[in-house]
Amino acid sequence: VQLQASGGGLVQAGGSLRLSCATSGGISNFQFMGWHRQAPGKQRELVGTVSATGYTNYVDSVKGRFTISRDNSKDTVYLQMNSLQPEDTAIYYCNAVTWGSGTEYWGQGTLVTVSS
Repeated sequence: VQLQASGGGLVQAGGSLRLSCATSGGISNFQFMGWHRQAPGKQRELVGTVSATGYTNYVDSVKGRFTISRDNSKDTVYLQMNSLQPEDTAIYYCNAVTWGSGTEYWGQGTLVTVSS
């Protein structure tokens, strides 16, 4: 199983980006998929998750600004980020958790830089 994250880049504060996470193993194999981020000098933190049924959950700091969605036909999960702020600058990682065993897979990360 491979997860390929893409879509990062440099954006001004207030701007938007959409990250994508494509899976090689088929999205239906995963009970949950999520996005995490790690800012310079900080620990990795959960941004949000989406379940197989489409239920989403977000950390308070991104609620109302970020939206996670999944396209089962493309085996891809998206993170739409609006109203970006400099504090959103981080490497963003996607992960996936399988049904049953709960095995976790991680993508390689994509850098998001928000300038003030």
